[in-house]
Amino acid sequence: MAERIQLIDMRTYAKWRCIAPGVWGLRDKFVNVYFIHNKDTKKWMLVDAGLKTSTGKIRQAAETLFWPESAPACIVLTHGHFDHVGALPALLGAWNVPVFAHELEAPYLTGRSAYPPADPLAGGGLMTLMSGLYPNKPIDISGHLMTLADNDTIPGFPEWRCLHTPGHSPGHMSLYRESDGVLIAGDAFVTTKQESLMAIIQQRKEICGPPRYFTCDWQAAERSVKRLAALKPVVVATGHGKPVRGYLLRELQQLAGHFNEMAVPEHGRYSAEPAQADGNGVQYVPPRRKGVRALAAFAGLLLVVGVGVLLTKQLKR
Repeated sequence: MAERIQLIDMRTYAKWRCIAPGVWGLRDKFVNVYFIHNKDTKKWMLVDAGLKTSTGKIRQAAETLFWPESAPACIVLTHGHFDHVGALPALLGAWNVPVFAHELEAPYLTGRSAYPPADPLAGGGLMTLMSGLYPNKPIDISGHLMTLADNDTIPGFPEWRCLHTPGHSPGHMSLYRESDGVLIAGDAFVTTKQESLMAIIQQRKEICGPPRYFTCDWQAAERSVKRLAALKPVVVATGHGKPVRGYLLRELQQLAGHFNEMAVPEHGRYSAEPAQADGNGVQYVPPRRKGVRALAAFAGLLLVVGVGVLLTKQLKR
C-alpha cells in the first residue's frame, strides 16, 4: 500500500490527509469522513459517509489508498444526520457491506423516527440560521445495519472501541484507539465553529461544543465531552474541522470544565429541556419558540448567498 501511495498525483493527495498511522481523513465542503486500515488483515473501514456529493470523492480516495481492496470491510456511523449519511445509499449500491451504528441510533437509520427538529435560534452564525431548512428525516438501511453497544470493539478492528457519546444525537458514538490515543469524536465536539459560515470557509482550528443547531440534549452532550476529555487523547479528528493534536488539546479540557459557558446556547430550544428518545426513536420534543417560521423564511433568502460563497471558496481550493 505504501508503494501505491507514493505514486499518486499530488492533486489527489491534497483532498485527504494522514491523521495517524492507518487513519486518513477526507473533507467534502464542510464535513469529514475517515478511512481506517487494519495492517494485519489488510482490510479497511469507512467512518461516516458525508454529503450526497461525497460519493465519488470517497470512492476515489478508497481506490487510491487501498487498491485493490477498494471496498471496505464495513462502514461505521458516528450518527445519522444528513451530512454524515448523504453518500450512504450510493455507496451501499456499490459496496454490499455492513453498516455499524450505536443501538440507540437505529430508529433514524431504519425509517422509524425522524430526528428532533433543528434549532435555528441556537445562535452562532449563518449555518444555525439556515438549519430550519436542513433535513431531519430518517433513512432506511435496515438490510445493512448492525448495532453496537457502549465499549464494544468494531468487528474486524479490535483496536477500536465504540464509545456512546449522546447529546448531539441520541445514539451518537465516538471511536477510540487506546494504543496511541487516537480519537474520532464525530460531532460530540468539533474543531471549528460549525455554526459560522466564515469559520467553516477559513477552517479555523478551535475546539467547540457539538454543532448547536442539531444538538438536542445539552446535559448529555456535556457528559459526553467530559468522558472524552478524560481519555486525554493524543490526536483528535472530528466531524467538522481539521485534526487537532498537541497544545490545542488543552482547549478540550477547558471545554469539559466550562461547557455551559462555552457551548450551550443561552436561548436554544433544547438548552433547558432536552428532547427525549429511546430505542424506538424520539418520544418528546420541547415546544418550538416563537419566531422560528419567520426566521426560516429569512434564512431561505440567505441560503443562496451563503451556500454560493461556500462553494466558490471550495472550488478555489
